Amino acid sequence: MLAEYEIFVRALEEGSLSAAARRLDLSPAVASRRLARLEDRLGVRLIERTSRRLAPTEAGRLVYDRAMQLLDGVEDLEALVSRRTTQARGLLRVSAPTSFGRRRLAPLLTPFLDAHPRLTLELNLSDAFVDLMAEDVDVAVRIGSYEAGDPAMHRLAPNRRVLCAAPSYLAEHGAPQTLDDLRHHAQLAAENQSAWRLEGPDGPVTFRARSRVRTNSSEVARELVLAGAGVALRSTWDVGEELRDGRLLRVLPQYAGASDVAVFALTAGRARAENRVRAFIDFLAGLYGDVPEWDK
Repeated sequence: MLAEYEIFVRALEEGSLSAAARRLDLSPAVASRRLARLEDRLGVRLIERTSRRLAPTEAGRLVYDRAMQLLDGVEDLEALVSRRTTQARGLLRVSAPTSFGRRRLAPLLTPFLDAHPRLTLELNLSDAFVDLMAEDVDVAVRIGSYEAGDPAMHRLAPNRRVLCAAPSYLAEHGAPQTLDDLRHHAQLAAENQSAWRLEGPDGPVTFRARSRVRTNSSEVARELVLAGAGVALRSTWDVGEELRDGRLLRVLPQYAGASDVAVFALTAGRARAENRVRAFIDFLAGLYGDVPEWDK
């Protein structure tokens, strides 16, 4: 009986019965039969299909709220009785921005994998927006505006950003002294990263960068600024070493990226209560700290 309520709850959270079946390691046929048995026993239809997703009926909304309480209660009871270890198991699907995932996440994963040998980690890197529900992702590492108090958001590290350029570019073109000057310089930014939210002497300001190269890759923009192609707004986790050794120089140091931008992990629905997700979030939370290695 509990399994029938679980497939119902998961189907609504995942947006489809097939996605719910995958999450619970069931065949679509078994998932469909369990949902049908629940509806038959209650004598009401619980779910209706919309053009894109599943939606609860009026009775379904009532059942969903009570079923969530029931499932959460069972999970708490199991944790209390079994004193579960922190060892995770199963498949954990994680997404992260390409450059951050490659440079600041992947090299640090070995201790987590060694601590959880029964867990399979699937790590997908992309600079595109990832819909956790639609793409069946457990944890998405993101860099953006962080909202304290949101239970789905887990802050991992600050994300300090600076305007910078290569010495070769500045030697040829000079350094801008104001944001108006910057408009006459070559700018570099990946798609969807051209709105440079800055904080300066007069408060917050948004500079609309017009990148001289169109690219969907933040890593391409990084390589271009290192090669002397223009000015870019870059995170210190990405170019901290280059700033320290002089391969890049700060431009307009009175300005910095907006301070509400952070590196955080995003979880969705009941996935955040699963052992493997909690274990990974706990691991991530201990990786960077308030002053991460790249800012020291």
